Amino acid sequence: MSDQASSQFWAAAAVRTIRQGQFWVPGERVRVDDETYQRGPLFAQWEAPESVTQLWPIVLVHGGGYQGTEWLTTPDGRPGWAQRLVEAGYAAVVVDRPGQGRSPFHPETTGAMGPPFSYENGRKIYFPPDQQPRHTQWPFADDDEAAMDAFIAGYGPLPADLAFSEDMEADRLARLLDLIGPAILLTHSASGPVGWLVADRRPGLVKAIVAVEPMGPPFATIPNVGELAWGLTATPLTFDPPRGTPEEVKRADPTTLRLPNLAGLPIAVVTGETSAFAPASPPIVALLQAGGAVAEQIDLPALGIKGNGHGLIYEKNSDAALAPVLAWLDRLAGERNGA
Repeated sequence: MSDQASSQFWAAAAVRTIRQGQFWVPGERVRVDDETYQRGPLFAQWEAPESVTQLWPIVLVHGGGYQGTEWLTTPDGRPGWAQRLVEAGYAAVVVDRPGQGRSPFHPETTGAMGPPFSYENGRKIYFPPDQQPRHTQWPFADDDEAAMDAFIAGYGPLPADLAFSEDMEADRLARLLDLIGPAILLTHSASGPVGWLVADRRPGLVKAIVAVEPMGPPFATIPNVGELAWGLTATPLTFDPPRGTPEEVKRADPTTLRLPNLAGLPIAVVTGETSAFAPASPPIVALLQAGGAVAEQIDLPALGIKGNGHGLIYEKNSDAALAPVLAWLDRLAGERNGA
């Protein structure tokens, strides 16, 4: 292959007719040493088909330390879930969480920075040796160092204070919904708790949540990330009756932890076969159900979709992994239309 041909990476991509754009959800102004700065803006890019056939857009929220690019293209160059959702008739809004990706981070406004994301941590999370050979869907060989370099390049540190960062992210995403109107949230990993918070703050605007391997289980302490002190989240949710401290939540009978702003909310929690995150999902679903949400687990291996790890949204069978999510969304649409 000639150098010119090899550089034309776009040649194999299909021509598409779409609408697209981008915008910012600004952060608040803060004063530091007699100067005015902005804290934690949120970057959003959107894409829609020529004809949008689905009622609500989908807001795609990336995992911890990464950025919205995880929804765009897989590590081996195939279309990501964002494009597939557009092809299914949805308007898709991909965000970079505050302090990550294109949303700027500075410790003077966003607080202390957590540790960097290491290669070793990436391997531990996404293709741990103890899951071989069951984990068959990772999109590049574990000894492909160039591909690993490209994968890790997208990672950065998280804010050190998990409760602060969740509160800030939930605020920005809630105000995003104020701008765009009712929507479906699609979260991954560390953004899972933020999805519960946004639904709590904008119950009329969050129409459903798809949480792919959300961070948990309830009350867990996540190494290098922080503690889910309020059960599902690191920062307070609205309980009925009210719970004033994390200790009150921990002492309570889980079946009494009602979440009035999530009552009746459809939630699907998606899990892969070999991921270390998957065992956290059943207790998350149970606590959401106790709170009043209409929550269920989409367990991919139970549907014959096997070999996936925590990065199932961009593994080799990412289209197959998305199929039951689209079916679940179609079912919701049918229920909404009285079908």
